[in-house]
Amino acid sequence: MKRTLTLLTLLLALLALLVLPAAAADLPRLVDNADLLMADDAEALLADLDSRSEALQFDIVIVTVDSLDGETPRNYAEDFFWYNNYGLGEDRDGALLLVAMDTRDWYIATHGFGITAITPAGREAMVDRFLPQLSNAEYAAAFSTFAEECEDYVNQARNGSAYDTGNLPDEPFEAPGFLWVVACLLFGALIGGITVGVMAAKHKTVRRQPAANSYVVQDSLHLTQQSDLFLYANTTRTARPKDNDRSGSDAHSGSGGSSFGGGGGKF
Repeated sequence: MKRTLTLLTLLLALLALLVLPAAAADLPRLVDNADLLMADDAEALLADLDSRSEALQFDIVIVTVDSLDGETPRNYAEDFFWYNNYGLGEDRDGALLLVAMDTRDWYIATHGFGITAITPAGREAMVDRFLPQLSNAEYAAAFSTFAEECEDYVNQARNGSAYDTGNLPDEPFEAPGFLWVVACLLFGALIGGITVGVMAAKHKTVRRQPAANSYVVQDSLHLTQQSDLFLYANTTRTARPKDNDRSGSDAHSGSGGSSFGGGGGKF
């Protein structure tokens, strides 16, 4: 009887493991192993990542390292995501930004719905927002921008129109200050006035003539022969446009045999 109960308990435990959702991540959503952030900035950023991730049910993860230990950025990022149990929901939806200081690499690994939400073309537009900050060592600002962009991209994709070729977010525009505009206009008017004044002073002796004959010396031009000569021809060549379409998906088999998307570069 006891053996039967023990066997039944084991079967129930095994069944629970099969039907329960994936366990929570083993590590926090911010892993700053390269110590790029001050304590206060790290605390605020982690709270922001947790808040956005839980609200979206989409993991937004940031990892910094001093060294890739010989791994490629892609393999390191995908292994870190997969084997530390990141990703929310049945498909483990999420995106991870890896920053490696030894090689100055960044890499964004996407999984689950992240592959749909962050297309190759969309990722390039996203990187344009945070890469200048990352390159200038404004790490807290760069990571906050990444989190904001991920939230925007996920919401956009869930509304049925993921950012992609022909449907990319607008570039941010910073309008110049009012005083700066006024100063530029006044400076331009001053330079224009001085230029016109100098030109006018050089032509005080010029008088308007009633006809063009006034500028030609009588009987000074005699044509003895005239002909048409072909000198040269202009040929214009237009290069055939290359196929730079980055639309669609860059999904591939990654860690654990699961499907990942993503891409990276230098900062």
